[in-house]
Amino acid sequence: MIERLRVEPDGQGLFEVTRAVAGVVSRASVGEGLCTVFIRHTSASLVIQENADPSARRDLERWLARLVPEEDALYTHTQEGPDDMPAHVRAALTATSLSIPIERGHLVLGTWQGIFLWEHRHRPGIRTLVVHVGG
Repeated sequence: MIERLRVEPDGQGLFEVTRAVAGVVSRASVGEGLCTVFIRHTSASLVIQENADPSARRDLERWLARLVPEEDALYTHTQEGPDDMPAHVRAALTATSLSIPIERGHLVLGTWQGIFLWEHRHRPGIRTLVVHVGG
């Protein structure tokens, strides 16, 4: 089963999508299998990360912003603004797809793990995730 999820982040940051992905798994009625989540964009990414303490997300966001700063003189791909090329680099350093096992009809995530869309652009927009459930 394949389902597309529409996510509307309001700017840069980590946005949890665990419930939406779990909903797809539930509708698929698969007891055991694999859930693959893929993002169809080059300036956003996916991560599995702690979903209990928001400070972990803020620290990750600050760390990546320091690692890949905006307005670096090195960048030539800047047609869409100073966050254009840094967003592509940040997406390249993270992931465009995730695979999560399914057991007894549920995602096998750890106690503090959540699935996040990591938006690397400042401007709000619509992102599409493709969720494939097989079993």
